[in-house]
Amino acid sequence: MSTRIAFLKGHGTENDFVIVPDPENAIELPPTAVAALCDRRAGIGGDGLLHVVRSAAHPEAKEMAAEAEWFMDYRNGDGSVAEMCGNGVRVFARYLQRAGHVAEGDIAIATRGGVKSVHLAKDGAVTVGMGKAVLPEGDVTVSVGERSWPARNVNMGNPHAVAFVDDLAHAGNLFTPPPFAPAAAYPDGVNVEFVVDRGPQHVALRVHERGSGETRSCGTGACAVAVAAARRDGADPAVTGTPSTYTVDVPGGRLVITEHPDGEIEMTGPAVIVAEGELDAEWLDTVKF
Repeated sequence: MSTRIAFLKGHGTENDFVIVPDPENAIELPPTAVAALCDRRAGIGGDGLLHVVRSAAHPEAKEMAAEAEWFMDYRNGDGSVAEMCGNGVRVFARYLQRAGHVAEGDIAIATRGGVKSVHLAKDGAVTVGMGKAVLPEGDVTVSVGERSWPARNVNMGNPHAVAFVDDLAHAGNLFTPPPFAPAAAYPDGVNVEFVVDRGPQHVALRVHERGSGETRSCGTGACAVAVAAARRDGADPAVTGTPSTYTVDVPGGRLVITEHPDGEIEMTGPAVIVAEGELDAEWLDTVKF
């Protein structure tokens, strides 16, 4: 492949991403290419890939172009397509700011999970409007080895199973997806969060992200955990009439999640760009673009 392809590397609470700027949607990114780019030994390395495209240039985002100029075409580390990634949205916004496409303040970003409102603060924090959680009915369990736990089914534009445990070590190695039941609850797989309490409205998690394995952070997962914890603690904002804020520690840092009485959820955390460059032409020839 003769075309030079630019890339950047960024992370949000150590949930890291390969960033491929492609405003006119001219670069094909089949799953094999995405997986190669995200490979931590033979590629750049990342939990996922952020394909930066103008909404008007992408068939999945054209209808959102009037609301949001930019579309986050997000892929998991294995090359599969994903609906949404909360940490990814923050890093995506930070890239747009670095590239001069947006300034501090409020912006809108299109995703497969809808248009997300983002605020770029002067102190470097990025707040993302994550929309509303959906809590499907029905009992769910997740298992690791001989242990199993009841889990709260929470959908944040992507599916989550939230299990409260006594020790995060009980989650095991999380290299492979923890088994869940019933299978019909998550026909396309699920992100599984294991959660412990750290203090009042303060929790910590480990997560297996569908298509990526254990990651250092998961933004939608942190939101799902905060929602599940609020319901468990009797702090449902729709019932109390006041916002509910939880501090959520992830292996890669800390996120602050606020759910408002109307159900809207906001996530605040850091987003960092760490490198940029061009993919090597000889290496590209070995990758099945």
